[in-house]
Parts: sequence; structure tokens; C-alpha cells
Amino acid sequence: MNFRTLDLNLLRVFDRVMADGSLTRAAAELSMTQPAASHALKRLHQAVGEPLFVRTAFGMKPTARAEALWPQVRDALASLREALAPERFDPRRGDAVFRLAMADATAALLAPPLLQALQAEEARVSVRLLPLTTRDPRRLLLEGEADIAIGHFPVAVAALVSEGPSTGLRHQHLYDSRYVCVMRRGHPLAKQALTLDDYCAAEHLLVSFSGRPHGLMDQALAALGRRRRIVLTVNQFFTAGRVVTQSDLLTVLPERFVPATGDADQLVMRELPFQMDPVSVQMLWPLRLDADPAQRWLRGHLMRAATPGDA
Repeated sequence: MNFRTLDLNLLRVFDRVMADGSLTRAAAELSMTQPAASHALKRLHQAVGEPLFVRTAFGMKPTARAEALWPQVRDALASLREALAPERFDPRRGDAVFRLAMADATAALLAPPLLQALQAEEARVSVRLLPLTTRDPRRLLLEGEADIAIGHFPVAVAALVSEGPSTGLRHQHLYDSRYVCVMRRGHPLAKQALTLDDYCAAEHLLVSFSGRPHGLMDQALAALGRRRRIVLTVNQFFTAGRVVTQSDLLTVLPERFVPATGDADQLVMRELPFQMDPVSVQMLWPLRLDADPAQRWLRGHLMRAATPGDA
């Protein structure tokens, strides 16, 4: 490649196609026609000496060479943008709207400190909390339905780690969450340590965002050759806490969330009678918003809101 004659606009097209995974979306974001964007990629292929993308039914799939090249191109373009046209987000002058997808338990922990920080900055922004209905929010983010998703997303994060930037997403670990078994204070099992036999013999309430009839606890029990009887499935942790105070059902809640239920004085927490690894709570966002000043400002506040300790 002759760098002295390279048109840097070709790198802008390359960067957008890598971020979006789509030539059509990249062209629209760059205010180009699709044929012009396609021609730019062809010129870049010629300059590099090998193809950087392969067309598939699902969009533009980057080659190994493109995957290796992109982090350096992205960082170089970001440095150029900062040097030539530095962007700063002033929360007191903007009317930015942020859409965050998270479960009610996560919102109960993060929303109060986030709101306090925004008020301290006199930020003229609007934050919309969207219900999280899945353990895999990639579609929500890639299709623009949410700007950020926060929660436990093992499948999505594993894909990001293995596939890298081609997923079109980025992630950041926020904190680890610990689950506990919760029951009403007068429950027959509330006066003793919870055994595995007692846990499996009891009736349970499951919190499932998607409505699926099994969750993380059921996977752990299956590995032990055990199972539990789920009587009721709900899609909110708040609802679970309230129902448990008025029944003999057991449920599982994030330990840090229990005080936020408003019913903590009516609930008893017990250690789960089987091994459960800490649940990693992650923040995911689209690559197309990675360098956006307003989004970077918000992500910084979310990271600080999650700092107080482990769940």
C-alpha cells in the first residue's frame, strides 16, 4: 500500500461498514450512495492488496485482515477527529434522550445514583428506562431500539469476546451480582438453614424476563440431577418480592436488590443450598455510538453509579 496516495475517506467507509455490518447503513450514515460506498471499498481492497469483506446473506462479513486492521483504523480516526474537530458534550445545553434497557432490579440500584449525578450537573437530558425482556439484547441494540443494555448477558458477551468488533457491539463489566433465596418471614423454612432437599421440595416463583419456564437456578439444579416445582412465573423482581411476602413460595433475588423491594422487613434471605457462580452484570452498546460524546458521558456516569460495591 502506498500510504502517501491513500484517500483517507476510504478508511471512513471501512470504519462504518465494520461498525454497522451493512454497506447500506454505512452509506446512509456517511451521506453517500450505496454504489459510492461500494466503490470506496473496492478501492481500499486494491490499496490493501486483498479483500477486506465478503458479502453474505446477513451483511458484510469482515475478513481476518479487516479484523486485525480495524482497531488501529478506528483509533487513528478518533484521534484525527479529536485533533481537528474536538467534540465535548455539555449536558446543560443539550436535550439528549438516552434509552436504557435493564431489569427492574438493576434500575432500582443504578437509577437513584444516576439521577443524583445528573441533577448535580444540572443536565438537560432525558433518560428512558426500557423493560428488558431477554438475556440477549443484541437485536435491540443493533436495530436501534435501545442505546445501552445492562444485565447478565452470557451468550451475547461470549460472542463479543470470541468474534470481536464484527459483532457491531462493545461491552463493559459493571459489577458482579450474588443471588440469594428469599421467603416470607413466617415461612416454615425461615427458622433454619436451607437444605437442598427442602429447596427442591418447596414451591417456587421464577423471575423470567422472556417468560421461559426455567432460569439460571434450574440449570444449576439440573447439573446436580435435581429439579424444583415452579408454581408462578413473573417478569419483574419487584413483583416477585411482593408475591413472596404473601405466600409460601420461594424465589431468588439479587442480594443487593432486597432492601429496594420495600418489603425487606417482611422477607428472610437464605444462602442457596447449591453452588452458584457470581453473575456478571455487563453494559452493552452499539459500536456506532462508541465515540458519541453524549453517549460516552452517560456511560461514564453509569459506571460510577455501579461502583458502590458488589451485589
